[in-house]
Parts: sequence; C-alpha cells; structure tokens
Amino acid sequence: MTEKRVLILLGSPRKKGNSAALAEAIAQGAQEAGARVETVSLHEMKISPCQSCYACQKPDSEGCAIDDDMQGLYGKLIESEAWVIASPVYWFNMSAQTKLFMDRCFALPAYKKDAFYRKRVAVAMSYGDTDPFTSGCINALRTFQDAFRYVGARMVGMVYGSAMEAGEIRGREDVMARARELGKKL
Repeated sequence: MTEKRVLILLGSPRKKGNSAALAEAIAQGAQEAGARVETVSLHEMKISPCQSCYACQKPDSEGCAIDDDMQGLYGKLIESEAWVIASPVYWFNMSAQTKLFMDRCFALPAYKKDAFYRKRVAVAMSYGDTDPFTSGCINALRTFQDAFRYVGARMVGMVYGSAMEAGEIRGREDVMARARELGKKL
C-alpha cells in the first residue's frame, strides 16, 4: 500500500490560532493512519487575486498567467490525495487568504485535466460567535461544499467550533477529538 499524501492549507495569519489547532489535530489523525502530511501557510505566500484573463482556460494553456507562489502550490495540490482547508471565519465567510487560494484553483485543470476528480477534501473552521449560523461559518462550509461538488472532488468531512482567543479551541476536547478522527478518515 502506498503512503497517502495530505496537504493542509492554513488560511489564517495566526500560526497558533484556532483553525491551525484544528488542522494540527487533523494532521495528527492522518499521520496515525499512515499518511504523509505537509502543511502550507497561505498567509505566508504571495498569492495574487485571479485576474479573469482566462489564459488558464485556453486549449493550449500552460497554466495560470500570474507568476506568484501559487505556481509552486499547483503541483502539491495535484500530487496530494487529500486536502485540508483550515480557515477562521472572517466577516461571515472564509478568510481572505483562503478565498484567494480558492479563486486561483480555477486554473488547476490547466495543470492536470482531472485535477479535482475524486480529490478528498476536509474543512476545519473556527469562529468567535457561539453559533455556526450567526457566525457565518455555515456560509463558508456551504461554499466549500458547492465548489468541490461542482468540480467532482469528494468532501470527506468538516470540523468546526467556537473559540475567540488564539489557541482557545484546544480546550474543546470534543472538537479536537472530531478533528483527529477526520484526519484518520482522510
């Protein structure tokens, strides 16, 4: 059996924040199940917004026309069997760092035609409100579900929880346990 590769995409500027803690627990579960895990901080990368130039959509396309850190990420996305997208809720949806990443995935099929097909995706989210609906977490989760269903990827699961202070979610053992189990499922 070959080792599964899991790519974790952190969409928060907080290295020790709540979504990062959830991603760490998912990574732990995935590693316990025998996967090789790589974590990438989207906040530390220079990722420009999509310019809607459609260069990536042309039949003879060589990929995205924007020369930034996404170029190095496209190969990792393709090589990984599973992705974990970890983001805090910012203003009723995913963080800007995560949204930039999601928009630039538009070019991924230019690198491999069926790049999304059967890709396994998990989502981890944290929010400061007490409720996933009023916080906007559900908006972000729905966005991920719809986008990945559209491109033929498979949503394996989601884990989310309320915590305001950086790292506070570590005290929510129920949420952390669900995150580790989600990692094992990947």
